[in-house]
Amino acid sequence: MSTTTLTAPARTVEARRTLRRLLALDAVVTGANALAYLTLSGPLGRFLGAGPGLLLALGAFLALYAAGVGLLAARPHPPAAGVRVVVEANLAWAAVSSAALALWLSPTTAGAVWTVLQALVVAGLALAQYRSLKARQSSQV
Repeated sequence: MSTTTLTAPARTVEARRTLRRLLALDAVVTGANALAYLTLSGPLGRFLGAGPGLLLALGAFLALYAAGVGLLAARPHPPAAGVRVVVEANLAWAAVSSAALALWLSPTTAGAVWTVLQALVVAGLALAQYRSLKARQSSQV
């Protein structure tokens, strides 16, 4: 018997587990960010140089997004199409965050640093999710 047939199921399980963990991490971090924006919009707005209304709107959006990603992570086999939507949404978030910083936001120094750091983290997470999805798909072949 070949080692390929013995290791393929293990690679499939590990790839699926990694993907689900990355989705769960995304949901938890996004949910924590949403909670902070929703409950501390005033103080955070002053600290970051953003209006509390903007933070409340972002918090509500992020709470819904986190719930959706969490539901996807909870599935034993997250569908590839759903994962692709999450990856693309994360990449869009990073791009819009960068564009907003360059074009229309006037944050404090802390706000500018926060915007850049969260955009980089979200883009990195999207890349990790994409790679994990590809690994899962290649191990299923």
